[in-house]
Amino acid sequence: MSNKILEVKNLRVSFKTYAGTVQAVRDISFDLDKGETLAIVGESGCGKTVTSKAIINILSPYTSSLDEKSEIILNGRDLLKLNEKEMMKVRGNEISMIFQDPMTSLNPTMRIGDQIAEGMKLHTNKSSQEIKKDVLELLDLVKIPNPELRIKQYPHEFSGGMRQRAVIAIALACYPDILIADEPTTALDVTIQAQIMELMSDIKKKLNTSIMLVTHDLGVVAAHADKIQVMYAGKIVERGTVDEIFYNPKHPYTIALLKSVPTLDMKNKQNLYSLLGTPPDLTNPPVGCPFAARCEYGMRICRMKESSVYKFSDTHEAQCWLLHERFQKAE
Repeated sequence: MSNKILEVKNLRVSFKTYAGTVQAVRDISFDLDKGETLAIVGESGCGKTVTSKAIINILSPYTSSLDEKSEIILNGRDLLKLNEKEMMKVRGNEISMIFQDPMTSLNPTMRIGDQIAEGMKLHTNKSSQEIKKDVLELLDLVKIPNPELRIKQYPHEFSGGMRQRAVIAIALACYPDILIADEPTTALDVTIQAQIMELMSDIKKKLNTSIMLVTHDLGVVAAHADKIQVMYAGKIVERGTVDEIFYNPKHPYTIALLKSVPTLDMKNKQNLYSLLGTPPDLTNPPVGCPFAARCEYGMRICRMKESSVYKFSDTHEAQCWLLHERFQKAE
């Protein structure tokens, strides 16, 4: 029996701008299993956040458009075929999102308790007493101390880490099947980052929630993700389990990302690896491999034509001409 809770098929998202149409996400497909943590990793502008916003259908219809062949199937239903009223029942109830900046995600004029309770009032028929009890339990679940006092406070009275925990509590208010976390540790110090990631792992175990973790930092996902997919210029260039990506990376871009993460065996004052160049202009995407201009192994064919996708196991695959059998034999 299939364990898939979410299936994204042939997702293409573009934006209309004065400079032209930006092809932000270019024909990507992936699955998310029940109780699994999938990390989507890549540089800023590679399409990670656009993908997550497309899933919960909050992209503006005036500036963005999705290809008619795109499908986002949650529990057997294509979310792209639902109207706004039907999507309102899905958002926060079956699928929730933690946005990048907790300070801008929280309403500064509302008490924290009221903001957490908002989703419960919308999606459940519980009484005020039951909702208050659930809010206190959620604050305890996300490890915010003294919840009776905290529900009466405003966002400015919380620290950065506490605000992020409050945002997680809001996302979990109706115990959704899927939690999308868009850069949940951005602007937090290293200690708080570790605490937030540990908290999300605990929540996954307790509630069997599926998590889609969007980040640019491979180091953050090392101990917490089950699978990783690496995005570049709106495409998935490699995907695999955590062990496959960390111990046997295949795509030059994945290797570059891993080299830029500090390791314990680095020497004092040793310079970190820095990837030169900039991502391509997606108003006019390159014909061949989008990474070719920045790749130290780039060949002429890389700029002329996209490579096939090469599979190394049931879970590990990458798209790069270096993986072609002729090149492998030449090595």
